[in-house]
Amino acid sequence: MQRPATIRHRTSLYEDAVSIVEGEFQSDLSLDDIARRVASSRRQLQRAYAEIGSTTFREHLTAVRMKRAAGMLDTRGLTVREVAHRVGYRQPAQFAKAFRRHHGLAPSDYRASRRFSGAGTGASAAAGDQIPQAA
Repeated sequence: MQRPATIRHRTSLYEDAVSIVEGEFQSDLSLDDIARRVASSRRQLQRAYAEIGSTTFREHLTAVRMKRAAGMLDTRGLTVREVAHRVGYRQPAQFAKAFRRHHGLAPSDYRASRRFSGAGTGASAAAGDQIPQAA
């Protein structure tokens, strides 16, 4: 059983890291960089991700990027290459592989399926894929 102070500290670390990832997902982020910015060690931040977020830093970063990419593919007239760069991938092939692993479809197939299903109006295929729409 963790002490309440430990839980509070790890929750704070996790929330701070999530905030940085959400705001800077397109940047070249690393666990070490985030740990330094939240004044923690790499290991403490790993523990916070595991215990509070039930995930890893890398899984979280990828999920944020894939969620944002899906939104861009749904609502904007960007090429897959442009989407890849906007969500932090230097190589479109790496982006396509990660997107396929996360969503089960290649980015271009995802876009086509959303367009023909009428889902490009803000609806999502999965409940966890909601993207806030810009006004």
